[in-house]
Amino acid sequence: MLLPEPPRVILKGTPREIGLHHGRALSSQIKSQIAVYTEMFAYTSKLSWPSVLSLAEEFRVSIQKLTPDIYTEMEGIAEGAGVNILDIVALNCRSEIALGKFSDGCTSISWKKSDDERILAQNWDWTAHVKMNLALMAIDQTRKPTIYMVTEAGIVGKIGFNTGGVGTCLNAIRAHPTDSSKLPVHVALRLCLESSSVEEAVKTLESLGGVASSQHILVADSKTSLGMEVSPLGNVYLKENEAGIVTHTNHFIENKYVYEPPWLSGSPIRLERIRQLSSELVKEGVKGDKIVPSLLREKIFSDTYNAPQAICCQEDPGRHQSVRSSTLFNIIMNLAPENSSAEIVWGQPGSGKEGPVLKMPWA
Repeated sequence: MLLPEPPRVILKGTPREIGLHHGRALSSQIKSQIAVYTEMFAYTSKLSWPSVLSLAEEFRVSIQKLTPDIYTEMEGIAEGAGVNILDIVALNCRSEIALGKFSDGCTSISWKKSDDERILAQNWDWTAHVKMNLALMAIDQTRKPTIYMVTEAGIVGKIGFNTGGVGTCLNAIRAHPTDSSKLPVHVALRLCLESSSVEEAVKTLESLGGVASSQHILVADSKTSLGMEVSPLGNVYLKENEAGIVTHTNHFIENKYVYEPPWLSGSPIRLERIRQLSSELVKEGVKGDKIVPSLLREKIFSDTYNAPQAICCQEDPGRHQSVRSSTLFNIIMNLAPENSSAEIVWGQPGSGKEGPVLKMPWA
């Protein structure tokens, strides 16, 4: 049975207009998201939804102060969906409010194809309850690059690229502390996707005071890629290796500023595995135009070594259903000065149950 394809939503106009259209187009999915995260917060953090909204108020103030246009967009989403602004803020701050107790497990890689072209890719692993609330989204803003991304309904920034050739991937990190005076990571991702280069993305986040929680953002443009191990207490940046590759999973590699309790035992194994698999491809002479999405899906992103905590993640029946992760989609972006694009596969690549290849931009 083919998996249902995600909705494709095109948003244009002012921040308020973009938000209103987002909220109206994905109203049912946004309300489903609130229900999913209500259960998840109750299980992982012992927080009721009213308690979550109380914590979201602290982030609301910071978002409004630091990124007023994005806050206006969130207000539009709330109005369009018929929910409270704090509901939308909470969705966008879910990682921070949960104090790192959500365990999105993801594996990402960037790879230099040439001096003017990069591959940026990841498997995104999360609870299957969220899958029906994902969307492919295009955001056309005045005087900014057009954004193409895969996101959860109600969330303003996630995994994707823009027409300037800048792309983002995300790996969740479980570490303390969080700081509500700083940018939630999903807002930080949006700012990266509004940037014209990796350099501009880094400068923008630093100028606004950094990110509120510990996360890894793999950001790339056509000329370089950078692993940003961000935290409220300090950032560490990982550069491309001699093969032009950066890889990451769900633990910090170099950032020692924060306390990171042991979790997701499969993360170091996945990191070593993707390094091994990509190194083998390099040794086999895979470079330049040979680095294509179909090869990466076959040789890297369908890998089930150390299942269920594999690069291609399967549900672990030993975990509570609200936090039982599996690979929900794979995205492989080709970043170029012009005509950047992406291929997305819904479901677990190589499983025989995945959906067809979807493309961004779409016709």
